Amino acid sequence: MTSPATHEPPVTTTGAPGGNGTVGLARPVVVVADSVAEEGLALLRPAAQVHVVHGQGAEALKAALGAAEALLVRSETRVTADLLEHAPRLRVIGRAGAGVDTIDVQAATARGIVVVNAPGGNAIAAGEHALALMFALARRIAVADASMKRGEWQRAAFMGLELTGKTLGLVGLGRVGSEVARRGLGLEMKVLVFDPYVPDEHVRRLGCEPRELAALLGEADFVSLHTPLTDGTRGLMNAERLRLMKSTAYLVNCARGPLVDVAALVAALDAGQLAGAGIDVYEQEPSSPDDPLALHPKVVATPHLGASTVEAQTNVAVQVAEEVLAVLNGLPAQFAVNAPSVRAEDAAALRPFLELAALLGKIATQLAEGTLKTAEVVYRGAIAERANLSAVTAAAAQGLLEPITAGPVNLVNARLLAQQRGLELQEHRSTTPEHYTDLVRVRVQTDRGTTSVAGTIADGRPHVVQIDEYDLHLPPTPGYLLVTQHTDQPGIIGRVGTILGEADINVSSMQVGREAPRGKALMLLSVDDPVPEAVVERLRTVASIAYIKVVKL
Repeated sequence: MTSPATHEPPVTTTGAPGGNGTVGLARPVVVVADSVAEEGLALLRPAAQVHVVHGQGAEALKAALGAAEALLVRSETRVTADLLEHAPRLRVIGRAGAGVDTIDVQAATARGIVVVNAPGGNAIAAGEHALALMFALARRIAVADASMKRGEWQRAAFMGLELTGKTLGLVGLGRVGSEVARRGLGLEMKVLVFDPYVPDEHVRRLGCEPRELAALLGEADFVSLHTPLTDGTRGLMNAERLRLMKSTAYLVNCARGPLVDVAALVAALDAGQLAGAGIDVYEQEPSSPDDPLALHPKVVATPHLGASTVEAQTNVAVQVAEEVLAVLNGLPAQFAVNAPSVRAEDAAALRPFLELAALLGKIATQLAEGTLKTAEVVYRGAIAERANLSAVTAAAAQGLLEPITAGPVNLVNARLLAQQRGLELQEHRSTTPEHYTDLVRVRVQTDRGTTSVAGTIADGRPHVVQIDEYDLHLPPTPGYLLVTQHTDQPGIIGRVGTILGEADINVSSMQVGREAPRGKALMLLSVDDPVPEAVVERLRTVASIAYIKVVKL
């Protein structure tokens, strides 16, 4: 519920230390563009002038932004670079919810505007909605209700199932997945979890059982998706994986629409490969009136209602209001999307190390095999003498998590996200140099081994100088990195180059590190384009390279 438009007279205030308010200045103006729960606005009113323009049109919003220092939105208002042109005083954008895809974060960052959100406030609502869809599928509630409304009485036609004693398979164990797990266990369900970025020990501590994805799909009576949408998870539930599910099983998706191959799911339902599906999210939203998935008789469909509860909207409104007040008062925000926690006097010196640490973490995660358990950031040489390197360590955590996390990861929330994933983050220092004046190493330990990536600063820019035991010198290059491990022998480089050339993949640089002549070697190829799986398979077979990784930089 929104309050009516509020027009308050300027009130002078002394303001908080480090904040915007000083004696003689009016309280900061907060513009509310969408429907935000009154509980959140009530927190703002004692410290700010709250102007609600929801429902008044684009021109009213633009006019109000002229004096605004804060903007509150949900998902209705699109905060574009053009809209920000009308907000010369804006300091913070608050999203009452988790997703910030309707906000041009890059444009906000370029203007020095902090973007904050409320990532955990709707986890319970989304988790309960997933369970609600399971109940609706198991007890055939939607079709039974439609039958009753047609004046029918067909008890025998709607025989259902009990969730108690069934097996629930969770793909993803983030905030929402954890809530579903707890409730599934409360229903005496056997709960299986596939999340390659959560340690097995953490899964077992919750009372669940870790599984590989194929095994989970084969065992579960209900499969519920709670993974972020990334390049690796887009189309996760394709025809091949749907065939692994039992014909009596149900698929539930309250996460992101593109996780599911819609055509494959419709075909599986038509062929009787699945008993049904509960769908709350779609490839395109709003979905088309003739969406075959929403219209399918074996599907219970809802219009993205996962976070649509009174309690969730109150939670996110209060949480984002607290975040906005923190920024207006010059304090760090717990859920900043784009704000680095680096003091102004340290920014220039630390900026290249922040970039280096994030790069090392990003490469380490993508090269590592297995589930991340611990991550260690090691500083050697002069950099280790700096008093506060917490921002650099956070940047390494940011790099580690970015490839595997759907929402924004930054210096403020990286450590918290690592903790929530059960990833132990350690920091070690030694002032003794190791080949370089300054060296930063990110070492990750998984259930399958250790991966180490080290780098330094040269000419003011980050360079990767070591991967595991191989010495090399990789300058920063945008695009992708093709990493191969092979036996050093004549012809390998030529065969790899030929295969990439035939696939029209341009190589911008190459580095080779080896243990000894004709011994084990590591080759890094910076390429401008993604390397399709078919090309990777050709490299494995034609060039006889067993270990190949494609890293997105």
